[in-house]
Amino acid sequence: MQLLKGHWQLIAITLVLFLLWNTPAVIPLKILIVFLHELAHAIATVLTGGSVVDLSVSPNQGGHVISRGGNRFITLSAGYLGSLVIGIVLLVIALRTHADRAVLAIFGCLTLLVTVLYVRDWFALLFCGVTGLGMLAIARYLSRPVNDMVLRVIGLSSIIYVPYDIFDDTIRRSGARSDAYMLADEFGGTTLFWGGLWLLLSLAAIFCCIRYGLGADSNLSFREKTRE
Repeated sequence: MQLLKGHWQLIAITLVLFLLWNTPAVIPLKILIVFLHELAHAIATVLTGGSVVDLSVSPNQGGHVISRGGNRFITLSAGYLGSLVIGIVLLVIALRTHADRAVLAIFGCLTLLVTVLYVRDWFALLFCGVTGLGMLAIARYLSRPVNDMVLRVIGLSSIIYVPYDIFDDTIRRSGARSDAYMLADEFGGTTLFWGGLWLLLSLAAIFCCIRYGLGADSNLSFREKTRE
């Protein structure tokens, strides 16, 4: 009962996402999570000494990063786990700080920077450009609670989507050319092994987020001034 009282908003958001998951209403959010997946690949590539040639997302919720150099083990592992970490960080920031506007503005600037540097095809340019500008507009013109809610929805969507995507791409369809498939091909093991390991790690990360990140009461109050 205390769990429901202290976290009813997060529970409600999660239920709404599940109810709408297979409807067109959630497709833009799914594409955004795919962008986080590809962004995590790109960040890992750059941090391990490589360079990104092209980054893209598609209307059918696919995406890719074309890169040169970098540590292949880290960059291949970074997609699912990295996007999950981004989602968890955004959620915890929303729950535990008042930096929502600044974080959403930084996220929007990063999205636009990645778009300018690495995105080439028209759909990805349009989606990433509108998304980045939208984040900046929300950060500039809407209240902190609204910014907080946006971060919560993005974070929760990533937390929901990543384990499902790992299972679907690497376990249910283990023959598909996924990140785990390429990791197994280059470093040994099987797609099922790497997919199963990533799934366990993702579930452990989600458990830690729920156990230590939510606190006693995560409900958001909208009784704030429009501008702060």
